[in-house]
Amino acid sequence: MDNVIEQLIAAMNRHDAAAVAASFASDYRSEQPLHPNRGFGGSAQVLANWTSVFEGVPNFSAELISSASSEGTVWAEMRWWGAYRDGSPFQMRGVALLGVREDKIVWARLYMEPVEQGGSDIEGAVQELYRPSSDS
Repeated sequence: MDNVIEQLIAAMNRHDAAAVAASFASDYRSEQPLHPNRGFGGSAQVLANWTSVFEGVPNFSAELISSASSEGTVWAEMRWWGAYRDGSPFQMRGVALLGVREDKIVWARLYMEPVEQGGSDIEGAVQELYRPSSDS
C-alpha cells in the first residue's frame, strides 16, 4: 500500500497528471470533510484537477512527510509547495486518509489546507475559534 503513495508522490513531482490519475480507481470517491461541497467521484476528475494544479503551479513539488497503513487504509502526511504563475508562493500541508484496493486509491478523505502566512498566535486563535465577540 505504501508503494501506491510513493508512486503518487513521484508522479506529482514529475508533473505527470495522467500518472497521478492512473493511481486512482475509475470509481474513486473523494471527500473533503472541511469543505463538503468539494467531494467528487472518478479518476477523470482527478486528471482534470491535477492538470490544473500543474498549470497553475508550474514548479509544484510534493513531499511525503510520514505515512502508515493498516488493513487497506493509508494515512499520509504531505507537504506541497511551489509558486503560482505570478510568482507568489504556494504552500499546502495536511493529511490524507486513503483507501487502497489492488494498488489503486479507491477513496480518500483529504485534510490538505493552504499554509497560513501571518495570522493569529495561539491566544488570538483560541479567542477567534472558541470565544468570538458578540459582534459576530
